[in-house]
Amino acid sequence: MKNPGAAENHRLVTLLQGALVREARLWKVPVFKNGCLQGADISSSQHQEMILWLGEMCRLFQFCPETFALGVCVLNRLLSSVKAQPKYLKCIAFTSLILAAKINEEDEVIGSVKDLVVQSGCNFSTAEILRMERIILDKLHWDLYMATPVDFIHIFHAMLVSGHPHLIPSIGLVSGISGWDAATDPRGLPAVSVPQKRPPGLQAALWTRQVQHCMACHQLWQFKGSTLALAIITLELESLTPDWFSVFTDLLKKAQINSAEFIHCKELVDEYLHSLEFSLPANAIYIFDSSQIQEDSDEYYDGFRCLYKDEEMNPGKEENCVKGLVETQPKDVSPCPPLHPAVN
Repeated sequence: MKNPGAAENHRLVTLLQGALVREARLWKVPVFKNGCLQGADISSSQHQEMILWLGEMCRLFQFCPETFALGVCVLNRLLSSVKAQPKYLKCIAFTSLILAAKINEEDEVIGSVKDLVVQSGCNFSTAEILRMERIILDKLHWDLYMATPVDFIHIFHAMLVSGHPHLIPSIGLVSGISGWDAATDPRGLPAVSVPQKRPPGLQAALWTRQVQHCMACHQLWQFKGSTLALAIITLELESLTPDWFSVFTDLLKKAQINSAEFIHCKELVDEYLHSLEFSLPANAIYIFDSSQIQEDSDEYYDGFRCLYKDEEMNPGKEENCVKGLVETQPKDVSPCPPLHPAVN
């Protein structure tokens, strides 16, 4: 009888090889020189802004992460194939997302193009979107589906669970990818968890959120999705298991990724994800600012001393203190001292 584990491993290796073939055949990224797209007036910041906006649209439409990833890949492939004008960039990005949704989403999730345009708040007409769809399909030869970084997250996670059973308690069996997280950062992408506060174990959902952030970083556009996905996973493996190197080299060999390129990608990913963590707004902390108290501050403290003094006081004196504390305040002013945000 054939070992079911071996059969599963073989199936996953075949799946990975197919994804790598599609990636090698279709993967393209825009080339930027001097801060602008080669042959066009689109800047890298405008391009990055569009990717972040696509993240906001995916969250608005409740599309899955695979749709976002494919939409970004379609956008990048088109911008690397044609000389697009900045005024058409948003229409191209929006149409790329719609084409990705038609591949990945159920019909009831997508709705009509007209409804999506209205929800987005854009002023495109349905005819403009349909015309842009034909242009994209024509330029990309109707071959839209390529392996995205999110696809590789799926595959690598399954290979870890199947090929390395000793990691299952750490990795967990959660192989499903969650949708857009309700708690998003100011840029519209799902929040990246701070390492100290992460739940124990590796989860494909966490890796997916991280890869979505990385797809919006112009420094990481130069790396293929397989390389980006493996870099994110390896960063987690390093912190979770002392056996991470043997596991990583096994995946690296199967993914046929150049080791020097991988190391460069991993360093940039680590730096970028840490920058996101430290850019998240801290919890609001309020401090007591004694400098803002009026000259009658002594009456505040006299009142507090009356309320909290350990030694016994006669009821009349305590009543007078409390009365004095309240009566010294104007009617429209709170008796509490002013609170101010903490200043770094």
